[in-house]
Amino acid sequence: MQVTETLKDGLKRSYTITVPAADLDAKVNEKLVEAQPDVEMKGFRKGKVPIAILRKQFGERLFGDAMQDAIDDAMKTHFDATGDRPALQPKVEMQGGETWKKGDDVIVEMSYEALPEIPEVDLSKLKLEKLVVKAEDKAVTEALENLAKSAKNFEDRKKGAKAKDGDQVVIDFVGKIDGEAFEGGAGEDYPLELGSGSFIPGFEEQLVGAKAGDEVAVKVSFPAEYGAKHLAGKEAVFDCTVKAVKEPKPAEIDDDLAKQFGAESLEALKGQISERLEAEYAGAARQVMKRALLDELDKLVKFDLPPSLVEAEAGQIAHQLWHDENPDHHDHDHPEITPTDEHKSLAERRVRLGLLLAEIGRKEKVEVTDAEMTQAVMNQARQYPGQERAFFEFVQKNPQMQQQLRAPIFEDKVVDLIFAGAEVTEKEVTKDKLQEAVEALDEL
Repeated sequence: MQVTETLKDGLKRSYTITVPAADLDAKVNEKLVEAQPDVEMKGFRKGKVPIAILRKQFGERLFGDAMQDAIDDAMKTHFDATGDRPALQPKVEMQGGETWKKGDDVIVEMSYEALPEIPEVDLSKLKLEKLVVKAEDKAVTEALENLAKSAKNFEDRKKGAKAKDGDQVVIDFVGKIDGEAFEGGAGEDYPLELGSGSFIPGFEEQLVGAKAGDEVAVKVSFPAEYGAKHLAGKEAVFDCTVKAVKEPKPAEIDDDLAKQFGAESLEALKGQISERLEAEYAGAARQVMKRALLDELDKLVKFDLPPSLVEAEAGQIAHQLWHDENPDHHDHDHPEITPTDEHKSLAERRVRLGLLLAEIGRKEKVEVTDAEMTQAVMNQARQYPGQERAFFEFVQKNPQMQQQLRAPIFEDKVVDLIFAGAEVTEKEVTKDKLQEAVEALDEL
């Protein structure tokens, strides 16, 4: 087997791999000998079928396998010897194509772009600022008020008061189609919050303005896609008796409210809210510090980039931005999208930082654990209620999807590793200042 270099230009590499016909024949024979003990064939005992007969029966199929194995072995030997790591899957083409015949040497052309040598970075010399925000009393009070609104009660309005949007009406109702009551269309003492959208479209609006004691004929049409097929698209009348009209009242901010949300007391609930707010602030502050880190790394290192990676990234950026600007297009029926110089510049930054973080992670032996991957898959699966199992199976069979889930976890672990080694100073700021810093971030 022979490997000859034909191109070395920057990161571009090309090689000719020659596999002699005799080597292929020997590899086929090796596979036949390996398989012989397990072969059963009429007229022979198991494992005693002559090699010549096996070659006649299985030789053609094994020849293709042997050819692929020989090329794979040559590529592995080459990469082990040179230390090259291809940026993308190498392109391999067989010389001769359809004119090649059995008994000829196999000659293939292999071309790829090598990953560049990435310079060392002294992470201990990095200086970063971490914004720290404490949960202010005002923010905790605001959160408590929102909880109180979500835990609202309803109290009877004055006698004769008309129902408003947001009020609760207690009703008895009977639904009829063509004058006949239908199954599942009746209820008693039903508390309906007007404006909640919990009933079919058009129902709640017709009860606005009703008073306790009123009888209202609510006329609606069931949607064409309604779940119950015998009702879908049908017009119906609901005879409603309004028994009470109630207005919303926020819950009192006290120990009882705290217990509704699983806390032992109001003070304990305040403590939980403070912890949650500060965790949210810490997450936002991490985004700001990560951006500062990436900016510093981008200044520190420069190296050649594989053109194919930059081109692919620029195309993806341009494509995503086009869809962001044209949200009504959900598929690919759009004109050809050509990346601009701005897209290419951003792509170069992303590729450079991606390769740098990947190299730091590789040298520091950063790994994504099975438990972390399982958690990531579970988080993603929640977006598909009722189809979680199907999503898990999809991920298991799709290496590309696995990589999409693994990549951000790996990057975050590398970033945390860099944070741990850098010189980090804390700066206490207000929530508003942190918000300003977050809003100033440009998407990378």
